Amino acid sequence: MDLSALQQARYGYKPKLPASLSGDVASIALKVGSPTESVADPGEIKEIFKHTYGKPIITFEKGTNEGIRRAVRVGVILSGGQAPGGHNVIAGLYDGLKKGNPNSALYGFLGGPEGLIENKSVQITDQMIDAYRNTGGFDIIGSGRTKIESPEQFAGALETAKKHNLNGVVIIGGDDSNTNAGLLAEYFLEKGSALQVIGCPKTIDGDLKNQHIEASFGFDTAAKTYSELIGNIQRDANSAKKYWHFIKLMGRAASHIALECALQTQPNICLISEEVEAKKLSLKQIVDRICDAVVKRAENQENFGVVLIPEGLVEFIPEMKQLISELNDILAVHEKAFSRIEAFHDQLEFIAPKLSGPSGELLRHLPQTIAKELFMDRDPHGNVQVSLIETEKLLITLTKKRLEELKAAGTYPGKFSGLGHFFGYEGRCAFPSNFDADYGYALGFSAFALIASGQTGYLSCVKNLAAPAEQWIPGGVPLTMMMHLEQRHGAKKPVIRKALVELDGAPFKTFAAHREAWAVKTSFLYPGAIQYYGPPEVCNQPTKTLKLEHP
Repeated sequence: MDLSALQQARYGYKPKLPASLSGDVASIALKVGSPTESVADPGEIKEIFKHTYGKPIITFEKGTNEGIRRAVRVGVILSGGQAPGGHNVIAGLYDGLKKGNPNSALYGFLGGPEGLIENKSVQITDQMIDAYRNTGGFDIIGSGRTKIESPEQFAGALETAKKHNLNGVVIIGGDDSNTNAGLLAEYFLEKGSALQVIGCPKTIDGDLKNQHIEASFGFDTAAKTYSELIGNIQRDANSAKKYWHFIKLMGRAASHIALECALQTQPNICLISEEVEAKKLSLKQIVDRICDAVVKRAENQENFGVVLIPEGLVEFIPEMKQLISELNDILAVHEKAFSRIEAFHDQLEFIAPKLSGPSGELLRHLPQTIAKELFMDRDPHGNVQVSLIETEKLLITLTKKRLEELKAAGTYPGKFSGLGHFFGYEGRCAFPSNFDADYGYALGFSAFALIASGQTGYLSCVKNLAAPAEQWIPGGVPLTMMMHLEQRHGAKKPVIRKALVELDGAPFKTFAAHREAWAVKTSFLYPGAIQYYGPPEVCNQPTKTLKLEHP
């Protein structure tokens, strides 16, 4: 097989482990904390998780743990969207199992949770894992978005585990996937099975974190990859001096990526969805904010700039959120009738009268291309696919229209030309940064230690991430501790709470303290490509978000 020079070189990288996981595995001892409570709805969550609720937080420290040497058979699943570092989670898990006992075995379930339900698996070997160390992607076993929800699916998962004589299953995924891990752990105990379930925190969006999960793997690499691209565009903008670039970034439910990229690149404008919602900013107010910067920069003969936009922004703008909600309800009721209408004008005339007055007015005044996108095929839950809405083009169109009005009034002296971009898939499968390579590996090794020590219903965690890897603190957080009840499909369901950007947190405050200056004065930073070799301050630094949150 032909390999790139970088891929060949990355195979030789040796991920760093926390000191408490290094050396003889029998020296990895468990330190058990006090019983825990869920972040909300403790009574209801405890009723759902009768066997796993209230578990203590676990940390690993140097000591004695001879039981960790037992031979175990473990299954691993990659669930949800790709994130750099996933292969290293599996590598850390595999190496831990083999270091604990050469007779231990690891099975990868193919295509995500569906592989566990339908018994599609492959036994992972030395040769197989060595081909994926320190590389991006989830292609070692593939991923999927199937949720284990029905009684038949839960029963199928248990049956598969029994066929392989498994001791445990590790689920590598985001908040929904790890909620599923908690439900599986509870189900197995309820059925009298000793099968253990451990989760690992994954998402490039950065919305799976709390006081114990400081970051999810993949966020570091994705944010640095996007920041490189943003820096390249900023350099181009500052060279050509004639374009405003509107860049949409991954992050539907939270704006962590946009905020981190802003801290790394210092664009003229970065919109934060959580602030838009908190201040109830209208679409017009957002456009006016952009136009204000465009006008002030034009007065300095700088007819160029960069605007960063979170992917999910439209759902945080109150009037757009209301419109989308009404459209979802109307199209669910009138799906068959609407599907027979082909012309957009006729679709608009069918929908508009069924909307509330403000929503109908907004729909008619949106650019036609955006209105069409709101009518596109719904997701499996019947909701508009927000990621397909070209928010960057919406803002370019409305900004251009408003600037034309200002120009006619004699208050805008410049020229405006907008270009749109969407950075999404570009960051999901990059070669993991040294941080994500180390972090993923440590999460996998910690998952091994949890299973070999007989634990279930935990999310593998590593804390103190702003420090060098040797000083990281591995352990496990009870999955039930992170859960609350949320309305899903007409019923309250337990879910791990998403972490949104905190407007009183250090990362946002740092950004807010500088954004007015960045809006007018060209202050671009050019981070460049991720560096894998060189001094620690170049190749081993975590994100600015992490350093600000954990100084």
